[in-house]
Amino acid sequence: MRTDLKFLAVVLLPWLAACGHSGGPVKGAFMISAANPLAAKAGRDVLAAGGSAVDAAVAVQMVLTLVEPQSSGIGGGAFLMHYDAETGAVTSYDGRETAPRSARPTMFLRDGKPMRFLDAAAGGTSVGVPGVLRMLELAQAKHGRLAWRQLFQPAIDLAKSGFDMSPRLAKLLAREKRLRETAAARGYFYTKDGETRPQGTRLRNPGLARTLEAVADRGADAFYTGTIARGIVETVRGAANNPGAMSYADLAAYQARERPPVCAPYRKWRVCGMGPPSSGGLAVAQILGVLEPFDMARTEPGSADAVHLVAEAGALAFADRNAFVADADFVPVPAAGMLASDYLAARAREIGPRHPAAKREPGRPAGSQAAVPAPDHEKGLSTSHLAIVDARGNAVSMTTSIETVFGSRLMTGGFILNNQLTDFAFRPVREGRAVANAAAPGKRPRSSMSPTLVLDENGRLVMAVGSPGGSRIIGFVAKTLIAALDWKMPMQAAIDLPNFLNRNGATEIEAGPDVMALKAALEARGHAVKVMTRESGLHGIRVTPAGLEGGADRRREGVVLAD
Repeated sequence: MRTDLKFLAVVLLPWLAACGHSGGPVKGAFMISAANPLAAKAGRDVLAAGGSAVDAAVAVQMVLTLVEPQSSGIGGGAFLMHYDAETGAVTSYDGRETAPRSARPTMFLRDGKPMRFLDAAAGGTSVGVPGVLRMLELAQAKHGRLAWRQLFQPAIDLAKSGFDMSPRLAKLLAREKRLRETAAARGYFYTKDGETRPQGTRLRNPGLARTLEAVADRGADAFYTGTIARGIVETVRGAANNPGAMSYADLAAYQARERPPVCAPYRKWRVCGMGPPSSGGLAVAQILGVLEPFDMARTEPGSADAVHLVAEAGALAFADRNAFVADADFVPVPAAGMLASDYLAARAREIGPRHPAAKREPGRPAGSQAAVPAPDHEKGLSTSHLAIVDARGNAVSMTTSIETVFGSRLMTGGFILNNQLTDFAFRPVREGRAVANAAAPGKRPRSSMSPTLVLDENGRLVMAVGSPGGSRIIGFVAKTLIAALDWKMPMQAAIDLPNFLNRNGATEIEAGPDVMALKAALEARGHAVKVMTRESGLHGIRVTPAGLEGGADRRREGVVLAD
C-alpha cells in the first residue's frame, strides 16, 4: 500500500510535528509509535506484511540500534510487555543486563567514596551483559509470525546504504565529550579531525550490518558466543578508562526471563507494568493506588491541585521504591504488600489536601524487612520507548536502553555498549545496613523503565504507553495515564501535557509558558519546586471506539505510523 505520497504523510509530517509543527492524531487498523521515523517505518512495514506486534518490535529495535545509538540498541537491555488479544493474557519479558561474575558491591567506590557518575559510566566496569537480543528472541519465539531473519533486513539494508543523521543525534554528538576517547566510536561519529559531523550527514555502518547478518542467520547465539562475544569482552577488558572484567562465559550464560507482570486496579481499569528488577510497574501502581480515593477527574489538568496530589503520591511511592525494590532473584521485594489496598489507603491518608509533608519515609508494607533508602544514578537522557498494536489486536509496550547518552562510550561490532551497572547503588551499605540494590555477580540493577498496558473491566486492551527519562520515567508515565484515564485526554494531548512529578524531594514541573504561575502556586502551599528541562520521550497507543489513536512525544523525534 505504501506510496511516496503516503510516506510523506505518515513519516515526514510527523517528524515535522516533533520539531514543533502542528499535526493531528493518526488512526488506523494497526499502529506503531516509536522514537525515529526510520525505525517506525521498519516496524510498520513488518505489520503490513502480516507480522505480529513482537515481530515489529524486533525490526524497530534493530533500526534504533543504528539510527538512535545514543539511546538503545543490541548492546543494552529492555523490558517488554505483551498483550494477547485472543486470550487477554498479559506477559512481561525481562531483558535487563546482568552484572558479570567479577562484579562486587564496592565496584564504584574509590578510596571508600563513590565515584563521580560520568567517571564511573565511561569505560568497561559499567558494562552489563546485554540482554535485549535474548529477550526479543524469547518473545518472538512465542508471539512471532514472520521468520526471524526477515525482521533484520530493514536495519541491515540501512546500515549498508546509510541514513541521514537526525537533528537530535547531531546535537547530542556535539555535546558529548568522552565518546571521542574511544577509537571505534570516534572514527564513526566524528570527522578525521575529531569534529562533529553536521545534521544530515550520511552515516554508513558496515560493522553493524555484519553483526546483524550474523544474528539474523544464527539467532541470538551468534551474539552471545563466537566472534561478536569475543569483541565485546575484548572491548570491555581493553577499555582505556575503568577496564572491566567481563568474560566470555558471562555472555554465554545470559538468560532472558519471562516474568509475571505487576497488575493493579485503578478505578475501572487494570494497569499492568514490569516488576522487579524494574521498579516501574510497582511505583506507577502505587502512585495510582494512592490517588484512588481522590477525585482526580474533578481537578483541572496540570493545576496546582492536581500537581500537589500527584507529587505527594509520587513521593510516597519513591520512598518505598528506594528502600525495597531491587532484583527479586537476589533480595525479597514485598510487592504484594506494597500494592495491598489497605496499605495504599493508609498511605493516601497521609496526604493533606493542600500542604505537602516533609520528605517521606518508607512505609511498612506486609512482607517488608528493615531497609534503608538508597538513591540511584539513572540519568535518563538516553533510553527509548515503542508502542505497537498489530492487526489482530495484540500489543507491545517496550522500553529499551543503554542507560545514559552513548552508554559506556565503548563501541564494538558497530554498536554501543551499555553502562547499566551504574544503576546499582554506589554505596552498598548505609546506616549500617546493606542496600537492596547493591551490586552482585549475576544480579540485575534496579531500573525505572515502565512499559505499561491498560485493560478495561473485560480484559480488553485500552492503552499501551511508556517513556524514557531515568527515574523520572515513573512520573512521566503516571502523568500520562492520569491525563488519559481521569481527564479523558486523547493520547497525543496526554503526552503533550507538561510533565510534573516528585521523586521524594522537590516537586518537578516542566519548563513552559505558564510554569512560573504554577511554581508560585505550589510554593505558596509549601512545595519546594524545581523547573525541569529534562525531556520525556513518551509513546502511546489508545484503543477508542473509532479505532486506534496514537501519540508520539514532540519533545523528541517520535512518530506515529498506521495503516
